[in-house]
Amino acid sequence: MTSWWGLVPATHACKTPAMTLPLADRIALVTGASRGIGFATALALAKAGAHIVATARTQGGLEELDDEIRKAGGNSATLVPLNLTDSDGIARLGAGLHERYGKLDILVGNAGVLGPSSPVGHIELNTFNDVMAVNVSANFQLIRCMEPLLRQSDAGRAVFITSGAANKATAYVSPYAASKAALETLARAWAQETANTPLRVNLFNPGPIRTRMRATLMPGEDPTTLETPEQVAAFIVPLCAPGWTETGKFYDYKTRTLMSFRAPA
Repeated sequence: MTSWWGLVPATHACKTPAMTLPLADRIALVTGASRGIGFATALALAKAGAHIVATARTQGGLEELDDEIRKAGGNSATLVPLNLTDSDGIARLGAGLHERYGKLDILVGNAGVLGPSSPVGHIELNTFNDVMAVNVSANFQLIRCMEPLLRQSDAGRAVFITSGAANKATAYVSPYAASKAALETLARAWAQETANTPLRVNLFNPGPIRTRMRATLMPGEDPTTLETPEQVAAFIVPLCAPGWTETGKFYDYKTRTLMSFRAPA
């Protein structure tokens, strides 16, 4: 476990020789890594050999991640307690990564909030803005601050976690649906801007998964009927690998399909 201000990683003995790991020597930043899909993805990337820079608001959850990486024989972890609404904090993180590594190979934009479950007209403006701040503005700032580092990688990879609510315009979760639609457009625009570079930018829709957010939205649902974050993470990791060549695409986990965007019919 380390302080993020100095970005000095804690090194752990790796049970597998580094040369056999597909993501050895790659630096991966994962947001919302203290639980759920972010936690599972960070752990899966670490098992594949990546050095994990994990951010979340809760120190305890990050420490649990660090413990799991140690148990799995992961090679290193840097923990970053950070509220992503702190745009200056994101900028400082980018500067710290530049100073220590001079690059970033993988960005997984997972952090997100559900927001209220209510009719549009009943939602307060401040509440709406809070959802947009985490789900959209924070990712915008991450792109601004991490793109120069990703461009220094020989195979920069960015994956943003989205939701089917974006294209379904799901009723009663309008701030969340709108924020994910905005995130998708932001990522797609960035993918077009970087299409002629080694950087690849994609979206990943996990669908209904056994997470705390899902339990909040659907409290009467039997969680054992849902797949786990660990199962999802296994499909996110390939999108982060140097061998992944697609950009501006949408991976739908439920159907295991890589999709292209198209204009409305």
